[in-house]
Amino acid sequence: MKLAFALFKYFPYGGLERDFLRIAKECQSRGHEIFVYSFIWEGEVPEGFNLTMIPVKGISNHQRISDYSDKLSQLLLQEQSLNEPYDLVVGFNKMKDLDLYYAADPCYEAKVREQHGRLYRLAKRYKVFHAMEEAVFAEDKNVELLFISEIQMANFKKIYNTPADRFHSLPPGVDRSRIRPDNADDIRQTMRQKLSLNADDKLLLMIGTGYKRKGVDRAMAGLASLPEPLRSKTFLMVAGEDKLKKYRALAKKLGIENQVHLPGARDDVPQLLLASDLFMHPARHENTGTVLLEAIAAGIPQLISGVCGYAFHIEQANAGMVLSEPFQQAELNQQLLTMLTSDEWQQWQDNALHYMRHSDIFSMPDKVSDIIEATGEKRSIANVYCNHQAS
Repeated sequence: MKLAFALFKYFPYGGLERDFLRIAKECQSRGHEIFVYSFIWEGEVPEGFNLTMIPVKGISNHQRISDYSDKLSQLLLQEQSLNEPYDLVVGFNKMKDLDLYYAADPCYEAKVREQHGRLYRLAKRYKVFHAMEEAVFAEDKNVELLFISEIQMANFKKIYNTPADRFHSLPPGVDRSRIRPDNADDIRQTMRQKLSLNADDKLLLMIGTGYKRKGVDRAMAGLASLPEPLRSKTFLMVAGEDKLKKYRALAKKLGIENQVHLPGARDDVPQLLLASDLFMHPARHENTGTVLLEAIAAGIPQLISGVCGYAFHIEQANAGMVLSEPFQQAELNQQLLTMLTSDEWQQWQDNALHYMRHSDIFSMPDKVSDIIEATGEKRSIANVYCNHQAS
């Protein structure tokens, strides 16, 4: 099949972007042609991918997104007029003219109804985002919906009356490179030496872009609350992009500037996971949190907020502690101290690795590719039937 993949932007470290890449590569490995449309692309273009950069206009984010969607529609029409239409258009952001949508983001309209009043709906920003969400989920649309978070399905069904048979539940899609290798202890020792960590130092690791949403300030406050001498021997590393000046200032204010390392995005995440003693993800909101399952695959105990969509995996695995909601900083502080001084660390690690070996946390790209192929076959048969009836 000739497949078009549409996403606003690509950078190598985003969760949605990594999911897109693995799905597209799986489809490519099955012999399908891959065409990609984006308006921001950072990093290398995989071999065999046909990338089209769409130039967009607009000062605000919603203006650029709206312009991208309009121009993509025009390009799709051009392909059709040349008798070279795509078999399917797969979107990783909400927009019009999709055949399948990979739902990495929560329901925008549900958030608006919960947090904003009527005046908010008069803004152009709202109208753009609502229209793009409606173009995917409206009852009369024909978009297949691929969900990694079943919790979010109910919101879309309630608000848009979306037929249940359009929803497809997906297993997680952890990259197998995160699986704890046989020489994990050697890798851990080597990486900790590179990071200038002593044997009795504790490394707290966070991974992700968007520090406020991930709760980096919460983790910093937890580190600052630790009693001495534990506090002096505990370090926090955040591997991910954001505006760092604000958080460096916060670390200084809390008196932990020498214990907080903000290197930005990193290519050595698997090694960092093995070097860490505790993975932290006290997020303010997190649709799923694939990174939690990556930590499970690496065998790293976790301290996370209950708002994460994948928090139940950590509970089922008994691979750490899940904070209650609503979030309380005092609870995080206490649980952080408990975990860093507990003798259960090895048991949490063993539990995580057992869960990884006996749960399906890897097959999402294969499942999505199966659905793409089945949808393409179904619609091809439908088109043949319609053409036959017309003739």
